[in-house]
Amino acid sequence: MRVLLRDDVAGVGRRGDIVKVAGGFARNFLLPEGRAILASPGVEGQAAQMRKGRDLREAKDRGAAESQATILAGAVIPLSARAGGGGRLFGSVGPADVVEAIRTNKGVEIDRKHVLLTDHIKEVGSYDITVELFPGVATVVTLEVTAAS
Repeated sequence: MRVLLRDDVAGVGRRGDIVKVAGGFARNFLLPEGRAILASPGVEGQAAQMRKGRDLREAKDRGAAESQATILAGAVIPLSARAGGGGRLFGSVGPADVVEAIRTNKGVEIDRKHVLLTDHIKEVGSYDITVELFPGVATVVTLEVTAAS
């Protein structure tokens, strides 16, 4: 069954794409949820408009992400956390803490999903953290974790 996607659907396609999906998937999920409409010959123009709008929105978002990346490039972000005598933190520093530190020190609003940490930070020290603001737009910030007094 051919449908025009009205939203991005993971593993299927993006807004404005005309895709072929299983009939049950379309009837039971995509159509009732309003995430797609049946593709008819008259829908081609609507699909082109959706793709044009998507491309314009992505260009604007990419531009905003690039401007944020220039602000954050090479930035040193201080963060104080409660720590024991050996420099081991009582808790840990996660992506939400990194986002809050960036917001406080640089005034840049980012989503915690954009902070790429392999594991939570559990000791005092200096850490290079990758922040992917948009697909293909990433920067590295240095997080200086110190013991709070």
